[in-house]
Amino acid sequence: MTIGLPLIVTRPEPGNAATVEQAKKLGLDARAMPLFAARALEWLAPSPKNFDALLLTSAFAAKLAGASLAKLSSLPVYAVGAATARAAEDAGLQVVMTGSTDAQRLLDDMASQDIRTILWLCGRDRSKFEARGAAITALPCYAVEPVSHPADWSTLTASPAIILAHSARAAQRISDLIGDERGHLALVAISSAVAAAAGEGWRALAIAGQPNDAAMLAEAGALWHKGAK
Repeated sequence: MTIGLPLIVTRPEPGNAATVEQAKKLGLDARAMPLFAARALEWLAPSPKNFDALLLTSAFAAKLAGASLAKLSSLPVYAVGAATARAAEDAGLQVVMTGSTDAQRLLDDMASQDIRTILWLCGRDRSKFEARGAAITALPCYAVEPVSHPADWSTLTASPAIILAHSARAAQRISDLIGDERGHLALVAISSAVAAAAGEGWRALAIAGQPNDAAMLAEAGALWHKGAK
């Protein structure tokens, strides 16, 4: 039996389906409403001899990089989040460290290991962070682009609901689509930076304790039990 308050999942596929499935197992009335879609970009793999490590901040990098990724298999991989680490391992890469919070914290850990030359396989649109003295080469291999919102988006968000925001870009787009009339809606952000991008005025705004679905869904469940509906 599902909870009556809708839980709107806005992340791109294939992550959207995975989040919806997990939410439904918890009894939440999850609705798939992706606001973005990911696609592969053309890229050329540089010589791995020029780098100490490969940084991955999204599972999309491993899933959409294609055959060229194999040319980087000799590099140790530092991944943000368990999902990214799993995608990297599935692609045949060796993950030596999985960050549990964000890219900045992982970079701090890498700096403490004296890792100085880093290849960052990333998206075309990406966050900024402090390099901590390392030379970071950003190499986009995928793009996450906005798509038209589902036809029933306006109807669903006109009533009380909980919305998940998995990235700052998603939070900004959600905020733009909803507008100022948001006092009836609750939002769960995957990080404090994402929460900041969502702005103010929500009935409730929660931040996941860890950057993963389990933590986000735990916050969503807590919001419902507190009466954010």
